Amino acid sequence: MPIRPILRYPHPGLKTVCTPVTAFDSALSALAEDLLQTMRAAPGVGITAAHIGVFQRLTVLELDKADGVRIYANPEITWFSDQTMVHMEGSVSMPGATDEVTRPSAVRFRYQDLDGHQHEEEATGFLAICIQHEIDQLDGIFWLQRLSRLKRDRLIRKWEKTKS
Repeated sequence: MPIRPILRYPHPGLKTVCTPVTAFDSALSALAEDLLQTMRAAPGVGITAAHIGVFQRLTVLELDKADGVRIYANPEITWFSDQTMVHMEGSVSMPGATDEVTRPSAVRFRYQDLDGHQHEEEATGFLAICIQHEIDQLDGIFWLQRLSRLKRDRLIRKWEKTKS
């Protein structure tokens, strides 16, 4: 399975709202495997199809080897907790840039697996943060949009200097 090129910030594709997955076939499984290999090579713990320019609602997470790979087609958050937590976030599309983002500390979400079967789960802590981060990307919301304007502008200037 090939490692795919990752769109780099500020590529306009990172603002694209992804369309639902409708074909649960071998091509979708191959795309998920490509995403996994691309994410590991980046390296990262989460990636969406949008990160490689495929604008379908598919995301892959691997928070650690012991927990295993999680693949979500058409993920959708159905509930957010009132309690929040702060976590350092970044993106495979903006390597080396991180900042603190505040998000709900627990979510309930539904998704389909690679066979199209529906599932619903609740996530807390780091998994909840990652689910929200990746669903934002599928909705065309790059993680920087969760920062204050001041923090976002400062981070972008710093990142632009380091990449040149």
